[in-house]
Amino acid sequence: MPKPTYQIMLCQSFRAKGEPKGVCFKQTDGFAQYIEEEVLDRGLDVLITTTGCLKACEEGPIMVVQPNNWWFKGVDSTDKIDAILDGLEEGSPAEDLLLYEA
Repeated sequence: MPKPTYQIMLCQSFRAKGEPKGVCFKQTDGFAQYIEEEVLDRGLDVLITTTGCLKACEEGPIMVVQPNNWWFKGVDSTDKIDAILDGLEEGSPAEDLLLYEA
């Protein structure tokens, strides 16, 4: 398998020792499937990965785009996902959702 151009990591709040799932998991149901469909429709070379807790719960849900190292906060709607993917296509992050970048 060739290395993808981008990897999108979507926090799903999985935690060790069976702790309760956090804000990201509760607000992102169905988002991984939505992102997968969108990147296919847009022809983007992206691997989508759901993750354990990304340790930014107060800013969640969190989505990270690598290798750009763009961390997005408050990703709680498909409209926000669309804005992030639009920015990926245009080569600049969706500034209003940006938590931080490299």
